[in-house]
Amino acid sequence: MTPILAQTSWLIPLYPLLGALLTIPWSPAFITRTGPRPAGYINIVMTALALSHSLLAFLAFWGKSSPQFFFAPWLNVAGLNLTIPLEASAITLGACVLITTLNLLAQVYAVGYLEMDWGWGRFFAMMALFEAGMCALVLCNSLLFAYMLLEILTLGTYLLVGFWYNQSLVVSGARDAFLTKRVGDLVLLMAVLAIYPLAHTWDFRELAAWAQTAQVEPGLMTLIGIGLIAGPMSKCAQFPLHLWLDEAMEGPLPSTILRNAVVVTTGVWVLVKLGPVIALSSTASAFAIAVGTVTAIGATLISAAQVDIKRVLSYLSSAYMGLMFVAVGAHLPGTALLLALVYALGMATLVMGAGSIIINITTQDLTQMGGLWGRRPVTALAMLAGAAGFVALPPLGGFWAMLSLVSGLWDGQRGLLVAIVLLVNWLTAFSLARMMGLIFAGKTQQMTTRSPEPIWLIVLPLAVVAGFTLHLPLVMAQLHLLPPWAEVSQDMALLLTWSSILGAAVGTLLYVNRMVENPAGLIKKPVQNLLAYDFYTPKLYRNTFVLGVDLLSRLTDWLDRYVVDGLVNAVGLASLFSGETLKYGNTGQLQFYVLTIALGVAALGVLMNWSALAALF
Repeated sequence: MTPILAQTSWLIPLYPLLGALLTIPWSPAFITRTGPRPAGYINIVMTALALSHSLLAFLAFWGKSSPQFFFAPWLNVAGLNLTIPLEASAITLGACVLITTLNLLAQVYAVGYLEMDWGWGRFFAMMALFEAGMCALVLCNSLLFAYMLLEILTLGTYLLVGFWYNQSLVVSGARDAFLTKRVGDLVLLMAVLAIYPLAHTWDFRELAAWAQTAQVEPGLMTLIGIGLIAGPMSKCAQFPLHLWLDEAMEGPLPSTILRNAVVVTTGVWVLVKLGPVIALSSTASAFAIAVGTVTAIGATLISAAQVDIKRVLSYLSSAYMGLMFVAVGAHLPGTALLLALVYALGMATLVMGAGSIIINITTQDLTQMGGLWGRRPVTALAMLAGAAGFVALPPLGGFWAMLSLVSGLWDGQRGLLVAIVLLVNWLTAFSLARMMGLIFAGKTQQMTTRSPEPIWLIVLPLAVVAGFTLHLPLVMAQLHLLPPWAEVSQDMALLLTWSSILGAAVGTLLYVNRMVENPAGLIKKPVQNLLAYDFYTPKLYRNTFVLGVDLLSRLTDWLDRYVVDGLVNAVGLASLFSGETLKYGNTGQLQFYVLTIALGVAALGVLMNWSALAALF
């Protein structure tokens, strides 16, 4: 049975698609007597089937070095043969297990979180679209079709962020997320089309083989490499295309679990697949490192100054994605995937915990929270586990992922990048300790006086994903993903551990023990505003790109109105006046016509011989 499931692993994305199709009778409310709930239950069952299939196929492939490939013909016209290659291996099926597991927990979570919402059909169908798109992406082995699948995920983001479309902030958030991703997608499409005449393939395996012997002009390869990075930049919310992730938080929180935990990492997955091609250009690799470094440092600083719990988590997402970009640029693909795994579980735990808090106290403002440790023990412990697994704190998964990153950077003689990773880890630990202190420590406030644990449909998925985060090192050890301790760099391990401890200690002293009455007062007001307002990036956008597009649009409108239309109108008026003039010249007298012809011939003669006449005089 297991070999059959392994050979049919290409069916995994079809389970959620079937679930989405089955929700149609409840989406337009053809079936009204049962309410919309059956739509959610159907999708939960289909996701459970996809998880079962993925898990059994993963177990069948684990330990096998050779993947299995499937080819689906799609288009054959004019000598162009487009076939969809699918790769079934331990890595791709493991990614499917992660995606389907988190989506199953997010859907159960949504049953409790959206209990009173009547848009179940639309919501669960869109979540199924997310799941199907991601499973197809990790199985797909073609750059062209990976681009198409990224576009499907962008559409899913737009639809889910704009789920409550009667709210203005939701509509603007969905629009900004869609348009921001279009910028990166357009550049990525140009790079996808540009690489085909060079490599004559879009297959990731064949691209890797081509890259080993490719002789391409360095400038051209740099442009293509940067273009291939630009698309994932927007998907992973990297500077300067990072603002959409914060605005996307306006969507339903259960969809945020999947989007912030897994969907944003799809760009890193594509970059890992394209690693051999990007390595052809040292400039492109340096560009990926520079983007990741700027985003990681800037996003962690911004997250430490936010008072909205969702904004804290969104900027931490961008920061962790930045570390993955550093790993890709440093040619550490295994480390990038390990960071993605650790990040997915840690962020899912934190987002679920944030939703568990928000649903009862109806505020996202951290300054209005406090004193929830005794009232919300399960949520508190789960978020503590997620925060511990998010940073480099041994023996949890974040420690091993960060250790792999700094060890690889140190072996590559990139000491400055090691220092940056340690700084980012310190800032992340401080930001999470600050958030936990503001939520759970101190005295209860008006919004938190009555705040018990929510219903079990919210608490159970939260506890399960927190358990996965705590037990991740055991799973990694069973899968032989952890290096022997004797081969681990002791110095790097100590530096990482101390950076996590010191960052958490400073945050705890300031926001739990309250050694300073107003910790924010330690930072001068201009610096506070600089961090709180995202380094004024939105204002910079308004004064540069938005203003430039506005001025260009006004100039184009003026040219169209007064130059293009003016020229056309002038020709029309000239025809009108000449026609009226000719009308009055039709007298019927032959001598008048002869005189007109003679004058015309004389005028033409003067014009044709003007230069000769000018020379005479």
